[in-house]
Amino acid sequence: MTNSIEEIESADCILIFGSNTSIAHPLIATRVFRAKARGAKVIVADPRKIPIVLQSDLHLQHRLGTDVALINGLMHIILKNGWERKAFISERTENLEEFRKVVEKYSPDRVSEITGVPVKDLETAAQYYAKAERGSILYTMGITQHTTGVDNVKSLANLSMLTGNIGRESTGVNPLRGQNNVQGACDMGGLPNVYSGYQPVTDQAVRQKFEEAWRAELSARVGLTATEMFPAALEGRVKAMVILGENPVLSDADSHHVEKALEALDFLLVIDIFNTPTSDLAHVVLAGASFAEKEGTFTNTERRVQMVRKAIEPPGDARVDWRIIQELSNRLGYSMDYDSPRAVMEEIARVTPSYAGIRYDRLQGDGLQWPCPSTDHPGTKFLHQGKFTRGKGLFSAIEYKPPAEVADEAYPFQLTTGRIHVHYHTGTMTRNSPSLEREVNECLLEINPEDARELGIGEGDRVLVSSRRGSVSTRVKLTETEKRGTVFMPFHFFESRANILTNPMFDPVAKIPEFKVCAVKIEKMETGSAR
Repeated sequence: MTNSIEEIESADCILIFGSNTSIAHPLIATRVFRAKARGAKVIVADPRKIPIVLQSDLHLQHRLGTDVALINGLMHIILKNGWERKAFISERTENLEEFRKVVEKYSPDRVSEITGVPVKDLETAAQYYAKAERGSILYTMGITQHTTGVDNVKSLANLSMLTGNIGRESTGVNPLRGQNNVQGACDMGGLPNVYSGYQPVTDQAVRQKFEEAWRAELSARVGLTATEMFPAALEGRVKAMVILGENPVLSDADSHHVEKALEALDFLLVIDIFNTPTSDLAHVVLAGASFAEKEGTFTNTERRVQMVRKAIEPPGDARVDWRIIQELSNRLGYSMDYDSPRAVMEEIARVTPSYAGIRYDRLQGDGLQWPCPSTDHPGTKFLHQGKFTRGKGLFSAIEYKPPAEVADEAYPFQLTTGRIHVHYHTGTMTRNSPSLEREVNECLLEINPEDARELGIGEGDRVLVSSRRGSVSTRVKLTETEKRGTVFMPFHFFESRANILTNPMFDPVAKIPEFKVCAVKIEKMETGSAR
């Protein structure tokens, strides 16, 4: 997040884009509700009529995969009415004219035709956001999990710069992270092209610094992303894999392809706290430790580094992750001799400028937000105050591109996937909770009642959902949450794996698959009742 969680409740306008906030981020949703109570305008842009729509002033229910067109349409209206922040644009941005040439093509009528959003709603949303003194954008994987995910995020950055809603309190472009340490994993170099703090592996000076710190020769070559590793395994270019705390057999697109890739490996090691469909394919499984069984830090969605303190000892043969990794490294010939998580954090501070001022002794209480460049620095509440990291903010001229796969005669429905309120991600933990499993114990395909009527399908009927990649059986839930032509499946359930269906085509830059839209057909199997 460019800004902090607490700042949300002081915003004058909140644009929630592709985020089922009250379901996936309920604590952050409370900040939205507080802002709403004090008079903020809340706009929800989402193809589904999700629960937070009930708290909004305006719902832009656009078609799946039309995000760039929608955002360009809002910016077209802002420029046409002269609502842009001219002084901010002049002082702090560049490439406005190239950007303007593209945005001029996205008239309200054209955008309404592409997105399905009425012109009046486009105009109202543009006015709400542009005229707000403090406009905040919240987004999640409804924006990123597309073949145009990077374009979508850059478009939101364009919108924030056009209206000057960046670099100030209660503004910004704020991705809400999907897991508790997604931000921290990225910060620590859990990406194939950077070391910790997003320092490029291709930069010779950076690489030399890490070579000296780690006493090892390092490659200048960018590695593979997770989505690239599976094809590489099938091709024999990747021979072995370590999977720590992930369950790609359930979470990754085109699940059958993932299974084949993992089965093709010479060796698969899985480290987890429960058995999973992925660990079932492993040659060796090592028991990891849960959050309550370890010391260390997590970095949350607002860049806040927080201490984790061990409450209980790991059970049985379970070990904390860093000790497992260190022992593996030592046995494979590269010596690691950290004696504690504190020692690891001290090294992080030495080699990572944005974490340079973060020490265990400073993390008591609420923790610190990076960048924190020195031990006397208080941390950074919001980013880009006064100037952008690159100097001037770059307007990107972005054209709308349709999804990689759209509905057609053979596969007439568009499927989107996500979470439900009871379960989390692949259900590794929540489906091991008897109380949560009692709440929802099977997958339900959400479909508009009118579509169901045309198919001769009723509440609780079992159907076969098929895409070009495979088929799954599931029961049906009739709901107005979905607009006609769109269906929704959660991806928590191994018995009805939504990701057997999803399209593995990915964004060319971020390499994230298009989980949020693929073409499917639906066939009735049997009549029944959903529990």
